[in-house]
Amino acid sequence: MRKTERLDKLLSNLGYGARKDVRHWIKEGWISVDGKPATSPAQKVFADQVLLEGKQLDHADGLTMIYHKPLGTVCSRKEQGRLIYADFPERWIDRKPSLSSVGRLDKETSGLLIVTDDGQLNHQLTSPKHHISKTYAVTLDRPLDGSEIERFASGKLILEDDDRPCLPAELTMLGETEVSLILHEGRYHQVRRMFAAVGNHVNALTRTHIGSLSLQSTALGTGEYNTITAEELMRLVAPDSH
Repeated sequence: MRKTERLDKLLSNLGYGARKDVRHWIKEGWISVDGKPATSPAQKVFADQVLLEGKQLDHADGLTMIYHKPLGTVCSRKEQGRLIYADFPERWIDRKPSLSSVGRLDKETSGLLIVTDDGQLNHQLTSPKHHISKTYAVTLDRPLDGSEIERFASGKLILEDDDRPCLPAELTMLGETEVSLILHEGRYHQVRRMFAAVGNHVNALTRTHIGSLSLQSTALGTGEYNTITAEELMRLVAPDSH
C-alpha cells in the first residue's frame, strides 16, 4: 500500500544523503514534488511524486538483485576484503532497510547470489521449510572413493562442531574430481565441511543454481547484476509454487 513519508527521511533511507543535505537541495531547487519545487524537508510525499535533479528516485519500493559474485569478494561488512557492494551504485550501501545477501558465499566461492532489502524474501529463500535448493559445482583435491553419494544422501552425516545431521543432499559425479552437489539447507561453509567430513578438500566452488534459477540462464558476467521484483524472482526460483 502506498504511504507518504517525510521528504528528508525518504531521501536519506534511499541512500542519497543525510537529512541535513535535503534542506540545501531544496534551497538550490534540485527537488520537485508533483512537478512543483519542494518546499520543506518535512513535506509529506509519495516516493513516485519526487524528482531529484529531474530524475525519479532509485528503487523506492525496495531493491532485489540477481548477482554473479566474483571470487575474492566478501558478503559481510565485518569481513576483511573487497565487499560485493563495490559492484553496485555507491549510495545503495546506505539504504535503509539495508541490503543483504541471501545466504552468504565465502570469499573463495563464486556464483549465483541474491541481494535484497526484503526480509520476507530473504527468509523465503533460506528457510529449509520452503524447499528451495542450492546447487554447487565443486572441484575436489582428489577423486572420490565411491561411498560419498550414499553418505550425503543418508541424512546421517554430522559435521564437525554440529550436533544434528545434514539434510539429505544429492551428489552427482561429473568427472574424476568434478562433482555437482544439491543442498536443501544453508550452514556455515557447508559444502567445504561436508567434503572435509569424508576426507577430501574443495579446491574450487561455484553456486550454479538457486532453485530452478541457473547462473547460466542469467547471462551475467562476473560482478554483474540485474534488478528484479521479488515476485519475478520467485517465479524463476520456484515456478511450481506459482
